[in-house]
Amino acid sequence: QVQLVESGGGLVQAGGSLRLSCAASGRTQTRYRYTMAWFRQAPGKEREFVAAISWGGSSTNYADSVKGRFTISRDNAEKTVYLQMNSLKPEDTAVYYCAANENLIFTLAQIRPQAEYDYWGQGTQVTVSS
Repeated sequence: QVQLVESGGGLVQAGGSLRLSCAASGRTQTRYRYTMAWFRQAPGKEREFVAAISWGGSSTNYADSVKGRFTISRDNAEKTVYLQMNSLKPEDTAVYYCAANENLIFTLAQIRPQAEYDYWGQGTQVTVSS
């Protein structure tokens, strides 16, 4: 079993920045070969894809709504994935979830659907005030 714990959420003014972290533990002590992603869920809305990164870190993919403002990265030695969020907008307000996918194939069909992910964190709240 893999445990994912997000941190770094909080309250920020529009135009500000936050960096989310997601630390993995459990089975990752022997391997940390997962496609990693961030999803978010705003109040009254369905959870949506935000960004994903391949297990080696060479490939990334972003939702159009965050492209150019958010950056996903990972440190496999630390078993941690990050989401740097800049130029935040009120519409970025949501609970942000980290997810791990054992399937290492990095195509849109494998990285964007929630159902493709095997492990999830509990989420961290991000609130952007106007």
